[in-house]
Amino acid sequence: MNDDRTFQIVLIVGAMIVFPVMAYYRLRSQATGEKLDRWQEGPFILFTLRPIGVAAMLGLLAFMIDPSWMAWPSVRLPAWLRWIGAGLGVPAAGLLIWTVRHLGPNLTDTVVTRRKHTLVTSGPYRWVRHPFYDAAGLAVLADSLTAANWFLFLTGGLAFALMIVRTRTEERHLLARFGESYRAYMWRTGRFVPTIREQRGGTPTRA
Repeated sequence: MNDDRTFQIVLIVGAMIVFPVMAYYRLRSQATGEKLDRWQEGPFILFTLRPIGVAAMLGLLAFMIDPSWMAWPSVRLPAWLRWIGAGLGVPAAGLLIWTVRHLGPNLTDTVVTRRKHTLVTSGPYRWVRHPFYDAAGLAVLADSLTAANWFLFLTGGLAFALMIVRTRTEERHLLARFGESYRAYMWRTGRFVPTIREQRGGTPTRA
């Protein structure tokens, strides 16, 4: 239990750093009051991703309030492995904050772009097209190891997998919005992992 208390504090400190930043950029992006059509994600994603994501967040919140509330799905992990999880939380938080800073008012929680949406290719977007999802996946692993909790890993992992599936729909919308500019951007970058492509001149005709 002493270990749980230590890692409870670690997660609380991390949340106190990340959550206010996320809340700020989320509120800033919604300042226009623009309505987004989430149905364009498709019914399957619409009715699975958010409930599973909420379950993961509630589980994490419960652990931060009182680790004994999440004792039922806890697993025995050595302290050194839990500290590795805590260490992974640092780049996860850094990448997440870096990403939302460059997204700015373009930030949404769905596949639909805003009316004044711009194509962001700076910051982490210079190398990968979906750094937000990279940060989310790393955060799921970090939180699960730190809390030594299979429920956080299961729900967070499922939510992450659904986000990965959703990227194809998201990229179709971005291609429809930005056309050849986005196609060329796809050519230069990896979806989740940086890639190096030799530029042979001209505009690529396919991604």
